[in-house]
Amino acid sequence: MRRALNHMTVPGLAYEALLDLAVELECVGVEVRNDIDRPLFDGVAPDRAGALAREKSVRLVGLSQIYPFNSWSGAIACEVRDLIAIARAAGAETISLIPRNDGTETGNGERHANLRIALKEIRPMLEDAGLVALVEPLGFARSSLRSKQELVETIDALDARDVFRIVHDTFHHALAGGGPYFPAETGIVHISGVVDTALGLDAMEDEHRVLVDEHDRLGNVAQIHALFEAGYDGPVSYECFSPQVHGLSQPAAAIRKSFDFISSQLAAQAA
Repeated sequence: MRRALNHMTVPGLAYEALLDLAVELECVGVEVRNDIDRPLFDGVAPDRAGALAREKSVRLVGLSQIYPFNSWSGAIACEVRDLIAIARAAGAETISLIPRNDGTETGNGERHANLRIALKEIRPMLEDAGLVALVEPLGFARSSLRSKQELVETIDALDARDVFRIVHDTFHHALAGGGPYFPAETGIVHISGVVDTALGLDAMEDEHRVLVDEHDRLGNVAQIHALFEAGYDGPVSYECFSPQVHGLSQPAAAIRKSFDFISSQLAAQAA
């Protein structure tokens, strides 16, 4: 398993400390975010931030995020161009596109049209930059893009597989009711667990996303196993939003324990 670490899992860490934690956890790379309560790269210039990562042999597998990318406007276009420029300067491999998640623009016709318009507009920007965008369906009922199949069909209709990949998020896959896997179209896998037995799927929110252990209710191990069996070999990135995880006094030990648990379970299934 090619381990990776999303900054949302440890938002209290400075950028360089995030890189050091990734090294300690034997991660292939990190995902850096512009939506946590600290400046992107902690104010370090993108080119220097990229150099720091390379010095530590850590890939910048992702740079998040544009929201809501599928409510296309001049302002969103500027945000996309700016994030692409930062990604290029830092040497990041991808940028992330997040759909509207407030219960609006969810009707079939509007939803499909908005997705197609946004992807069509973003495609030439990515082509010019030689960059890939990761598009993440969100499984919440209020999301304007829940279905990976709908996303893949739109990407294919635009003949744009060269610049768009999908995010398989184990949390959102469960909330959306499962469905087909798309290993060839997947650019990254996000993992997190939910262990609260009092929650139905329709009541689960980001704040409930913790580290995966034997009490996980989302089927993380089964999802990862299915993806691997189908040929996926990209990064598996920890993305926890729970304040419980954010407040860990020893995050390295806890995250390593969870990664090791997942690896042991995958090995048992493969045996």
